[in-house]
Amino acid sequence: MTVQIGMVGLGRMGVGMSERLRLGGHDVIGYDRDPAVSQAASLEDLVGRLSPPRAVWVMVPSGEPTEQTIVALSALLTDGDTIIDGGNSNFRDSIRRASSLAEKGIDLLDAGTSGGIWGLQEGFCLMVGGSAHAFARIEPAFKTLAPEAGYAHVGSSGSGHFVKMVHNGIEYGLLQAYAEGFEILRGSKLFTDLDLHQIADLWRHGSVVRSWLLDLAERALSADPELSKIEGYVADSGEGRWTVLEAIEEDVPAPLTALSLFARFASRQESSFAMKMIAALRHEFGGHAVKES
Repeated sequence: MTVQIGMVGLGRMGVGMSERLRLGGHDVIGYDRDPAVSQAASLEDLVGRLSPPRAVWVMVPSGEPTEQTIVALSALLTDGDTIIDGGNSNFRDSIRRASSLAEKGIDLLDAGTSGGIWGLQEGFCLMVGGSAHAFARIEPAFKTLAPEAGYAHVGSSGSGHFVKMVHNGIEYGLLQAYAEGFEILRGSKLFTDLDLHQIADLWRHGSVVRSWLLDLAERALSADPELSKIEGYVADSGEGRWTVLEAIEEDVPAPLTALSLFARFASRQESSFAMKMIAALRHEFGGHAVKES
């Protein structure tokens, strides 16, 4: 079964998702503010080219861009249509938006999306919240986008973005642990000839700390063993902060996540190899911009 999807936002994630959907036989019409990459001339044109019940996937930056896009779409869509928010929206915003859209008969699926710039090749992990009937209608598209067993309906409205928020909080801790470990290796005064690329590659084979992030560390160190071209400045995109705040709200101890967030703040004051490692890994898995030294 195939699904017709309108894709709003053709950045590094949106374009990869659109291509994977097309390769899976789905009909995708894309809209972007950049006319050079857009198939539709406007949101109005996009909606007009979709057959009811419509499905529009929003892949624009979280916050005000997502808010404005969903408000604009709500005025164009009708009863029975579905909006999928695949960005990193705050789950509380998703709950509010779902409630508002429901008054017009429009479903909102909040689809936490992980996969970064590798998603086209490897697949996107999808954590979806919202109504079961809307999920079932869009499920063929989710199945195409995800690797095997890589998507799930995790609960009611907001739950998809809540699960993705915690996912990203965990990511903060993993990145920090790898970064600190490699900085300890690099800083050894006793073993001054350690080859960090060799060690990263070694740990990928049978070690308890092997992971996709370690694969990416090996890749980054292979290209630039000293990470000399990267400034040790690491941004935070919001989810780490939200995870820490939610832990505080729920009286859940989350010291590692909190310290990982604060370490990123420290990166903006002075450079370190650990911060270079995190910046390099974020660039490898998500195409996130780095500051070059």
